[in-house]
Amino acid sequence: MTTVLRHSPLAAPSASVSQTMRRVLLALSPGIVLYTAFFGWGLLIQLLLASVSALGFEALMLKLRGRPIGLHLSDYSALVTAWLLAICLPPLLPWWMTVLAVGFAIVIAKHLYGGLGFNPFNPAMIGYAVLLVSFPREMTQWLPQDTSSYTLPGFTETLSIIFQSSVTSHLDGLSTATPLDHYKHNVTVLPELTGIMAGRGWEWISLAWLGGGLWLAFKGTLDWRIPLSLLLTVALFSLGLMLGTDNPAWQNPLFHLLSGGTMLAAFFIATDPVTASTTQAGRWIYAAGIGLFAMIIRLWGGYPDGFAFAVLLMNLTAPLIDYLTIPRAYGHK
Repeated sequence: MTTVLRHSPLAAPSASVSQTMRRVLLALSPGIVLYTAFFGWGLLIQLLLASVSALGFEALMLKLRGRPIGLHLSDYSALVTAWLLAICLPPLLPWWMTVLAVGFAIVIAKHLYGGLGFNPFNPAMIGYAVLLVSFPREMTQWLPQDTSSYTLPGFTETLSIIFQSSVTSHLDGLSTATPLDHYKHNVTVLPELTGIMAGRGWEWISLAWLGGGLWLAFKGTLDWRIPLSLLLTVALFSLGLMLGTDNPAWQNPLFHLLSGGTMLAAFFIATDPVTASTTQAGRWIYAAGIGLFAMIIRLWGGYPDGFAFAVLLMNLTAPLIDYLTIPRAYGHK
């Protein structure tokens, strides 16, 4: 008599941390290419600077904590934090501010809480918020939308602006507010900036984030509930304001979807598996809260865009949301 041993059905293996992080980096690449095409070399220099700083801070903290350096550096989590942070920063930001933000993200927001998997707040948003609160002027210096009246600085000039000690005069001469800031404070100049929907360059960059995010959702790297809930909240909130008021500053949901950090936040920041809600129902609530807070800050707060603060606020509530939305265990009432 032959006995056949069969194992129980097992779940398909999920992607490793390094594979997941590589996919995120790949999904960010089209937007980075378009960003560079529209606004010059600044982002690529900031990416390189942030990446080197992140790997250095990561290695230092791993050494101090007695953890294997090579193993943890190869998971690419530090690089993802560096890239997301660099994308959020103005491309001509002084180098030491970028290093400072990366240091806060890796040392304070990540390793002081126990490292990857234990951080309650999104590290990239912590680094961004530190700079935004500490250096509000520099953090609102962006390259103009209309390049017909000026020439983008070349690679050498961009390096000089970023790494020289006195950068204020160059920033004042080259930079301006984003379409969101113009929309909020000076609606009359908006037609000169908007392109098709949300600013020449910015709308195409947002569509690139959308494309990369949809690819991640198709691969199962992120839960589609989070970006869908966030984008629906932004769209419905702005649509309600458009229908309920004749103030042109509230019009056009597409503008709010394709401008600022909406698409980047929806697919690459709010979906952080460590700091987001972990239940299916909780993810709908968590992402809707981010969209709601971001729109409130964007329209009535002191900052043109509010996704960094919205994400950090909802990071605080994620454990409570998980507790209140735990699905019923089989066999229990």
